[in-house]
Parts: sequence; structure tokens; C-alpha cells
Amino acid sequence: MKTTDIFYVEDDSDYAFFMQSAVQEVKDSLNLTIVEDGMEALAKLKSFADSKTKPKLILLDLNLPGLSGLDLLKFIRDIPYLKTIPVILFSTSDNPDDVKASIEFGANAYLTKPDGYDNLLKCVHSVHDFWFSQHLRLN
Repeated sequence: MKTTDIFYVEDDSDYAFFMQSAVQEVKDSLNLTIVEDGMEALAKLKSFADSKTKPKLILLDLNLPGLSGLDLLKFIRDIPYLKTIPVILFSTSDNPDDVKASIEFGANAYLTKPDGYDNLLKCVHSVHDFWFSQHLRLN
């Protein structure tokens, strides 16, 4: 089984589909794993820790069924094996309180989901260029 490069928690199946397409278009060798709710994400995160495998980047939607993105972020930052994984909150909310809470709980970044596929593609290019071409090369 190929290691997950990007672990994405997104309950909107249409948006998840577009994200999958955008990631493939930006770099088709990236392995994107998508789960649809907070409880499923929690189980997968626990399995990453148990199997000593981890994604290179985690994208969390803020508002999820089961557990919120912030709850998942707290879990990630409390588990020593997972806490160094870069986490980006990726939400439709642009509420400054959401941004502040995300950063306070340990998110590396907060991005508001762009409208339209072309804007999503630009966003994924930017995320890839920074987190995979620049940041992760240093680790």
C-alpha cells in the first residue's frame, strides 16, 4: 500500500471530487486519501499512529459530522507521532474567530476554500509548491 501524501477530511463529496481532480492535475504521483467525517478521520489517524506511517500533509475541513476539524487538530497535536505533521484547516468559513482558534490549536495554516475549479487548482498548486517543494524538502 502506498503511503498517503495528503490526508484530506471533507464531508462534501462534490468538493472532495474536485480536490482529487486538482491534486491529480498538479502532480499525478501524489497519493490523496479522503475521508468524509470526523469519526472516520479519527480512526484513520489512530491507524497511522499504530502502523507508524503518516501522511506528509493533513487538510481538515472545519465543520464535519462526528468530530469537528478543531477536535481532530487537537487529537493530532496530542499524539507525539502525529504532532509534527503539517495541518492546514481548509474551510468555507472566513470568520476571524475560526482562523484564530485554528492557529491557537496548532494549525500550520488556515485557507478559505476557493470558489470555482480554476481557483481550487491555483490553491492546490500553491499548497504543493510550498509544502512539498519547499517545506518538506527541508525535513
